[in-house]
Amino acid sequence: MSDDVLVLGGGVIGLTTAVVLAESGRRVRVWSREPADATTSAVAGGLWWPYRIEPETLVGDWALASLRVYEALAARPQETGVRRVPGVHAGTRIAGLGPWAAQVAGLCEVGPSELPGGSGSGLWARIPVIDMPVHLAWLTGRLEAAGGRVEVREAGSLPQAEAQSGATVVVNCTGLGAGKLVPDASVRPVRGQLVVVENPGIEEWFTSVDHASSTTTYFIPQPGRLLLGGTAEEDDWDTAPRKETADAIVERCARIRPEIAGARVLTHRVGLRPARDAGVRIDSGRLPGGALLVHNYGHGGAGVTVAWGCAAAAAAVVG
Repeated sequence: MSDDVLVLGGGVIGLTTAVVLAESGRRVRVWSREPADATTSAVAGGLWWPYRIEPETLVGDWALASLRVYEALAARPQETGVRRVPGVHAGTRIAGLGPWAAQVAGLCEVGPSELPGGSGSGLWARIPVIDMPVHLAWLTGRLEAAGGRVEVREAGSLPQAEAQSGATVVVNCTGLGAGKLVPDASVRPVRGQLVVVENPGIEEWFTSVDHASSTTTYFIPQPGRLLLGGTAEEDDWDTAPRKETADAIVERCARIRPEIAGARVLTHRVGLRPARDAGVRIDSGRLPGGALLVHNYGHGGAGVTVAWGCAAAAAAVVG
């Protein structure tokens, strides 16, 4: 076994990166400010799709690498939380996507007759949907099986984490927390609010995104529930659900599938997507004590989508 690695951050990026490093033979510890089921990742809708993430030149490869992993994990959905589910992206055309789209099996354009709610055009795909609480628990178990461990512990600073852990490699996967920890003034929140309802029998996901607006419309079936969204409110730190926002989300989704209007509300969720002006940061430096510092943060609204690709990229920097 080689020298110790400390991964800061216990969301999907931190846990996936820790798994890749541990399975390569590293001794890995994860410090997480909160348990995995309390992280922003646990709130995520879990649909694989490159959304609100840069840089475009790298995202496609990271997303495709993750897609291949999720497709394999979908063979064990109850264990891994990953299923392949059909659905449509309304108002999206293949020509508006990057080269990665050509490698998504079955992705095709559809017309009004194949779209709910009277949408004019869109894309149909059968892609991974990840039940995030289940998947985060599975990642934790896989890490432990590889000899790693997770501690609920917050790093006061990067040099302090180096000194207290004795690690020779520190991997910063703190997401929004990197704004203060690094510090990186270009890190900022994009608030997302969801409504979780009893599923009235909807088996396909649906999204309609206006990138010029702070509101989106989507619903994603998860086991035992249906996730309704959403919002994309930049620089909004409020983690409390807003009733007027929730009512508007249900109304928008019910325009597409009217049965949603009568679905019983189970709970409300708010997550702050960890956006970064320049996009994902994967690079390295040195800490005062000589430890290698590797950054892997700034994944915006697509941390789940690129987790395995970015973990491999970060692990390659670790060496």
